[in-house]
This record gives sequence, C-alpha cells and structure tokens, in this order.
Amino acid sequence: MPKRNEPLERSCALTRAVRPVDELIRFVAGPDGIIVPDLRRRLPGRGVWITASRQSVAEAQKKKVFSRALKDGSVRVEGDLTDQVDALIERSALNALSLARKAGEIVSGFSKVEAAVRGQDIIGLVQARDGGDDGARKLAAIARARFADTGGCRIIGCFTSAQLDLALGRSNVIHAALLAGRAGENALVRVEELERFRTGSVSDPVAGTLDDPVANDGAGSAVIQD
Repeated sequence: MPKRNEPLERSCALTRAVRPVDELIRFVAGPDGIIVPDLRRRLPGRGVWITASRQSVAEAQKKKVFSRALKDGSVRVEGDLTDQVDALIERSALNALSLARKAGEIVSGFSKVEAAVRGQDIIGLVQARDGGDDGARKLAAIARARFADTGGCRIIGCFTSAQLDLALGRSNVIHAALLAGRAGENALVRVEELERFRTGSVSDPVAGTLDDPVANDGAGSAVIQD
C-alpha cells in the first residue's frame, strides 16, 4: 500500500508507463553510488521506479536506466539486480508466512491442511514445489469441489519444502493452508508480489486454473477453479 501523502502512481523509468506504485519497485543510489532496491519505499534519496518484473529490471540494468534517470554517471549496479530483487521479495514472502504462523493463520501437515480445506476459511493452499504429486492432487481436488462457486482458492507453489520448514518452524513441510485474517492476507499479498515479479502478472482468481498442482514450475501461484 502507498504510504501517507505518497503518490498513488509513478512513471516507470524504463517504459515511461504510469502505474500504481504497488506495481513498481523503487531503487535508490546508496552513499557508495551502488543502486539498491527499496521495496518498502523508505530509503532516503531520489528514487528510480521500475515496473515490478524480472524482465523490466533486467532491461533497466542492461540499458543503464538508473544512471540516466538520476543524471549521475557515477552510479552503478553490482551483480545481477534481478536476482537481488527476487531474493528480497522471496524473503519478504517467507517472512510473512512466518508471521501468519505466529498469528495462528496458517496450518501445516496433511491432515490439518485437509481439515482446513474442507471446513475452514482459507485463502491459500501452500504446496512445496518439490513435494509429491498424490497429496497435492488430493488437496487440490477437495479445494476445487469446495470453492468452485466462490471464486477459487489460490494455490502457492513457489517455495521448496526446505524454505517452508524455516518459515513455519517445522520439518518436512509439504502442505500448508493459509487462513483468512490480517496476517494471512498480508502473506498472500507478499506471495502475489513474488509471482508478479517472476511472471509479470498475478493469476486471476476467477479465470485461473491449475490442472496439476505439482506441475507448477515455481514461478508463482495459480488458482483452483472448477
């Protein structure tokens, strides 16, 4: 969400297209002249806004957009900026899942997740991208049957089991259910930011489909829909 008194829209320095700030990433030059991502838009200095996608950030780095936008030939990018941003957004999403767990708005373990999918107010079904097929398909089928008439249930398949272990404080996490609530909804927003960055868009909760839950390539999430 935009901060108080912050413009709701900004112009992408790469494409010149005007977009909502939530669809852009702000970059600033540090004291050493190195460009750094400012995901929460809090760092001092003049910002350079780029569309929040790997393709746009990579192109901005290649075309030296940052030095042109800041009118300073001494600023520079070190390393692969897209990988740096991806890692930061991924970490933010995993931290949000951890906070949802602490708030009691995420459950893990096949039996608990199955019970949640059948009867609780869930907003997301988390499946480790390196998990097995059978359990994921069973949970997806249950969710499809339950949510077919209510807009779908987002399925999150962009994390490994090891990443989920660390985020949720358990071992061998393959399945988890994200419950409705402030912390759960914030986690879903963070996951959608990761999906948007990696794929360029967020799957439509009305039109999105997922025929094979485990076939997700890790790029983002999808939506269970009949």
